[in-house]
Amino acid sequence: MLHVLLSFSSNFVCCYKAADLLEELPQTDYLQVGEAIWLALNVVSNGHSSTNSQTIGVTKIAKSVIAPLAQHNVSVFMLSTYQTDFIMVRESDLPAVICTLSEEFSIFKEENGESIPVDSGCVTNGFVKPKNVTSPTVHPVLSPKNQFCVMSLDPDTLPTIATTLMDVMFYSASLKPRPVEQDLDYIRFFSFSLIDGYISIVVDTQTQKRFPSNLLLTSASSELWRMVRIGGQPLGFDECGIVAQISEPLANADISAYYISTFNFDHALVPEEDIDNVITMLQRRQNGDR
Repeated sequence: MLHVLLSFSSNFVCCYKAADLLEELPQTDYLQVGEAIWLALNVVSNGHSSTNSQTIGVTKIAKSVIAPLAQHNVSVFMLSTYQTDFIMVRESDLPAVICTLSEEFSIFKEENGESIPVDSGCVTNGFVKPKNVTSPTVHPVLSPKNQFCVMSLDPDTLPTIATTLMDVMFYSASLKPRPVEQDLDYIRFFSFSLIDGYISIVVDTQTQKRFPSNLLLTSASSELWRMVRIGGQPLGFDECGIVAQISEPLANADISAYYISTFNFDHALVPEEDIDNVITMLQRRQNGDR
């Protein structure tokens, strides 16, 4: 049986709770902060998280978790990692999330390292989706030509690459974003996450060459990934169904995906050999074709 684990452990949620993190940061007008506090949901099987993001993957939970939340007007912030996938929901939406998912899943919250069953008393957000209404892809998609790698790292070796990490994140050339409306052949994208001791890194193949290859762990297939960026302008956090609009068709086509929501845009990484089919499929949906 699958379970939804509401991961309230301090090691993870403190990274996403603005009220906690901002206390440690200096006040500045340059830092943009979303208004809501978000909580992490992690789909696990038999009480254990997946050990590889490709085992479950965002497309594998698209129909059972992501789509129902979109249908009940719940916004989500998606974060894939090398080990597993996390779905962020607003703290204020948590009762509606539990109500929506409790019919299909057993739901637990984590307290003091233990998983405790959650009362599934149904509290909706009052949203009723009109019948017979489909959710086409409404945002433009862009696919840069550069290739990406999804990797992990032993935390004990992190100091070895600390200088390279800092250089890539803060000092590399071309830090300023290009105009969104441009058709980009190359997009600068670097993702580093440290969650409960587990490290995930997403870099393009050129940046990967700057790191010691003997320290980086990749999936068994060592496949290369191509990106689909969703959004012609910053998406914001109030719109529902963005993740579902991408993940559902990929799930129907049995195409794996590594999904990262960011402050401005969403990004889906798909195996390189599938990129042409993915772009064609999403463009057809955007045009109303099936």
